[in-house]
Amino acid sequence: MQITRLEGLLAALALALLAGCAAPCGAPGRLCAPAEPNTSMLAKLPVQPPASAFARPSAAQQEAPAPPAPVAGPLRIALLVPLQSQTLALPATAVRDGFLAAWQHDRAGVEVDVVGTGDDVAQVLDAYRLAAASHDLVAGPLARPAVNALAASGTLARPTIALNHPDPGVTLPPNMLVIGLSTEDEARQVADWAAREHPAGRALVLAGDQAWQQRMAQGFEQRWSELGRNSHLAELPATDGKVDRDAIDLVRTQMEIDPPELIFAALDAGQLRQVRAVLGTAVACYAASPANPGRDTGEPMAELNGVRLLDLPWEVEPAHQAVMVYPRWLESGHTLDMDRLYALGIDAYRVALALARAPNAPVELDGVTGKLAASLSGNPAFRRAEAAVVVRDGKFEAAGP
Repeated sequence: MQITRLEGLLAALALALLAGCAAPCGAPGRLCAPAEPNTSMLAKLPVQPPASAFARPSAAQQEAPAPPAPVAGPLRIALLVPLQSQTLALPATAVRDGFLAAWQHDRAGVEVDVVGTGDDVAQVLDAYRLAAASHDLVAGPLARPAVNALAASGTLARPTIALNHPDPGVTLPPNMLVIGLSTEDEARQVADWAAREHPAGRALVLAGDQAWQQRMAQGFEQRWSELGRNSHLAELPATDGKVDRDAIDLVRTQMEIDPPELIFAALDAGQLRQVRAVLGTAVACYAASPANPGRDTGEPMAELNGVRLLDLPWEVEPAHQAVMVYPRWLESGHTLDMDRLYALGIDAYRVALALARAPNAPVELDGVTGKLAASLSGNPAFRRAEAAVVVRDGKFEAAGP
């Protein structure tokens, strides 16, 4: 594992803040920043050789994990991410860079240590114990297995902000807050939005055969049912990202016989374009972040006109006050998903800072990932309300509250 002290990275961080570009960079989803006057690029910060390494705690330390209170002075926050992982290094880098961008913007009286780990859960738990011993708050882990293990470990001696959701059924300890991004939660928010705009009527749910699409469809249907509404699921198998045309034709025939009031599409942007090219655009269509084609597609994408889309303000509201404050991310593996993790890093620091300053006070933030409400007092609670927009000629228009 590796710990990086940030005072030595300031020069590198300053050099990484560059002017944005306005053109697409390669394949869809790999975009540079828009040329906006209040944003700039943040290049990837290299992981520096560690100033010190965490040692595995002794048996006595493991039996008595409660650390002493940090000495008076600056707030100390540890970010625990798998920078040494073979599979999660890039997501970890995105979260780290967002976290550092937010720290650079609001760093008075705050020290941040980046703790890089690998995939081994035991190593992550060791790193957490030692980070908690010398910090006021720990942000992390990022990998779901590590979140599961930490939640069950009984070693949470400091307020802890998990960056991913544990498996269903995992009980969270009282001082752990989960703020990870969730497509299922997006789907439930879309259901609430659609119900407000359509007080009656049946929803047609379109889902591909990938696991995330099935989870998203299930999240929408569950919430839709809780609201007392009816829905019908139509599965659309796909090969190499292309939806089976016969399946789309079958849906079109069913819609002609029994038209739905609205459609919820658990599809990506390319699949949704393909489906709407056949089904038409007359029926109100709702979707979540996977259907976002990106801000700078270079074409109007008429098939997506009128789609009601839920996504992070970071992706669909470039003029949002909080969004304009922070530099855009430039990284060789840049995709919309990695960009969202960078935004998660920004809001993770902001929530961590607020809770480190006042652990027992509720937190409300207008964040780059949505309007956030968090609390560690009593039962840990976190809520994120994402941005609702309508796609018009390749651009996003606010869809109201």
